[in-house]
Amino acid sequence: MILQQYPHLEGQIGDILQDPERLLFIFDGLDESIHQMDFRSSKLSNPKQRTRFDEIAVSLVRQSLLKGCSVLMTSRPTRLTSVDNVFQRIVEIMGFLHEDRRIFFNNFFGNEEWSEKAFHYVQENDTLYTFCYIPAYCWIICTVLSMCFRAQPTITDQLMTSLPKTVTQLFVTFVSNILANHSQNTDGAHTARELLTSMGWMAEHGVMNHMIVFDERHLESFIVRNDKHLFSSFLMESGQPPDVDYTFLHLTLQEFFAALVHFIDYNADKIQKTLDGAESYEDGRAEIFLRFLCGLSDSSTRSMLKFHVGELSAQAARHVITWIQKKIPEQRPDTSIRGNRDLLNVFYYLHESRNKALVSQCIGSNNIDFSGVPLSPVDCSVLSFILQSCKELEVNLRSCRIPSEGLRKLIPALHNIKSLRLSINHLTDSSCPHLASGIRNNPTLRTLDLSMNNLEGPHFRDLMAALTTSRIEELQLSYNQLTDSSCPHLASGIRNNPTLRTLNLSVNNLEGPHFRDLMAALTTSQIEKLQLDTTHLTDSSCPHLASGIRNNPTLRTLDLSVNNLEGPHFRDLMAALTTSQIEELQLDQNHLTDSSCPHLASGIRNNPTLRTLDLSMNNLEGPHFGDVMAALTTSRIEELQLDNNHLTDSSCPHLASGIRNNPTLRTLNLSGNNLEGPHFRDLMAALTTSQIEELQFYNNHLTDSSCPHLASGIRNNLTLRTLDLSGNNLGGPHFSDLMAALTTSRIEDLQLS
Repeated sequence: MILQQYPHLEGQIGDILQDPERLLFIFDGLDESIHQMDFRSSKLSNPKQRTRFDEIAVSLVRQSLLKGCSVLMTSRPTRLTSVDNVFQRIVEIMGFLHEDRRIFFNNFFGNEEWSEKAFHYVQENDTLYTFCYIPAYCWIICTVLSMCFRAQPTITDQLMTSLPKTVTQLFVTFVSNILANHSQNTDGAHTARELLTSMGWMAEHGVMNHMIVFDERHLESFIVRNDKHLFSSFLMESGQPPDVDYTFLHLTLQEFFAALVHFIDYNADKIQKTLDGAESYEDGRAEIFLRFLCGLSDSSTRSMLKFHVGELSAQAARHVITWIQKKIPEQRPDTSIRGNRDLLNVFYYLHESRNKALVSQCIGSNNIDFSGVPLSPVDCSVLSFILQSCKELEVNLRSCRIPSEGLRKLIPALHNIKSLRLSINHLTDSSCPHLASGIRNNPTLRTLDLSMNNLEGPHFRDLMAALTTSRIEELQLSYNQLTDSSCPHLASGIRNNPTLRTLNLSVNNLEGPHFRDLMAALTTSQIEKLQLDTTHLTDSSCPHLASGIRNNPTLRTLDLSVNNLEGPHFRDLMAALTTSQIEELQLDQNHLTDSSCPHLASGIRNNPTLRTLDLSMNNLEGPHFGDVMAALTTSRIEELQLDNNHLTDSSCPHLASGIRNNPTLRTLNLSGNNLEGPHFRDLMAALTTSQIEELQFYNNHLTDSSCPHLASGIRNNLTLRTLDLSGNNLGGPHFSDLMAALTTSRIEDLQLS
């Protein structure tokens, strides 16, 4: 293999192979190789053994051959899925960064006006600008724009709107300008059409067979005329006769000609065979080619070539459009299209086609879910085009690792989205101005999920200011490292906000002097559900919470779980509860003790609105627990959670008084307590006169001796439908009493695990 490339080393090859650690093998273009390499296994160990190239390369990489040598391999990313765990290091070539691109444009044009206009145009065009990270694309883009500027030296608005917007249009313009220059020296369109046809079929053969290097035999086979003027504009020669090789100026140019030929020389069977073949390749070799096919389905894009090569086939365009339509999976109306890289490629096809009606037809009213699929800036640009072609979709981009540049490209599409989920995307405070511009005066967006990012910072105020002019009804901001200093901005966002109904601020750190601003603004908002769980609130926050809910006409659900509200000011919160409209209150895991029970009692006593109260995972056992149970009888509570409250048998008489003849209570959770004992019978006796439908006794240390009491509670009980007795120890002679009573009960769901 070495001597084929370097015959002059024949006399030294033995010495060279003696010292593998001094050898570096460079294989350029794994994705362009005709060999399907399996990097999982290697058998070759003898450097003198004749075998296939792919076996040699794999064995060098796996170090079964010439152990200690170094191997450097380049590839397009699409071919790298099979080598992730093989190489010691994988490096992504970032190409030109922003400043590098500007420098390249300045150097290329020389003319400051042209350079500035060209760079500004490309920067505004997401697709072209993103492709500029590849130096070869940067050169092609600058070449095309300089051709346009030279053809019309005065830069007008009309010229700027006629410049290419997609990669297909870029290459169409590139080829058109070369053909325009060439036609001045030849007989024009006929020659160009002939050459592009023959050269196109050769290019297509290469794309479909992983071939980028051609020789004289290929030129003869495809009847490619070596017209030095036009031929050399697209193909490069290397080597000396008789061993002359030909390659296209760039692999992408080969892929463009491979697609173009189907529109110059349309044949239904040929194009279908090509489409079927392209879909079967798992290594991504045909992706760019397919994008060009779809791009050329746009009549305005094709028309740019008409003067130089004559009419391009409209039948081919219809054939390609039909193929695209079949690529979108069949969905039931109003369901989600589950996104992956394959679907993203279809979106690229649609983007190149510029056919908004086709996009709308393909996507319809289906929602789009790309959660967990990493999205680059250019992916976001393509997705933005798709979303702007549809109406009122629900879009899930959870955990897509969207960079700031990608987020900026998505913003224009927010006016076409009804619901957007951007959780777990490493968004920071610097993302807030982009988000603000997307929601400001937005008449469509109703749900925005920004949870599990890091939005704390000076620009968070921009987002909140924009919230006041939006129509958002649900905003998720949990897990965002927001602090007390964000409360004034949050307050400005919800104050007099006419549309916001749900606000989730869970798992932030809002305790502090500015928390009062948020609560003051709550009274003028239309918020119905507020989640403040795990926000480090303490007893000192209770007066502010009280002012927020007192006489509040809209708030229906308040989640204060996993805070630390025990203390003297807790009474303020409970007093305000009686004048609120709250229907669901969650106070689980708040370090509440028996001393809080009188305050809880005053909050629920004769309370006309409260329906659900969660007091789980506190420590309410004690003499004042009876106050809560007494107040329960005059409340309208339908669901009460008391699990994991250190309640014992001595609490059973209080529990019994709370449920006895209680007309509203439907669900009672007493799991994770220790209710076994002589007073357990009181609770079961009261159960028979209650309206309880669901009762949970999971993990309560109940034994066989409790079974007669359980039996009396369910026997002929007309309301109880669900009973959970899991995690107890009911085995014994009295268990039969429970089972006998079961036959006369109305229980539908019994848990004895």
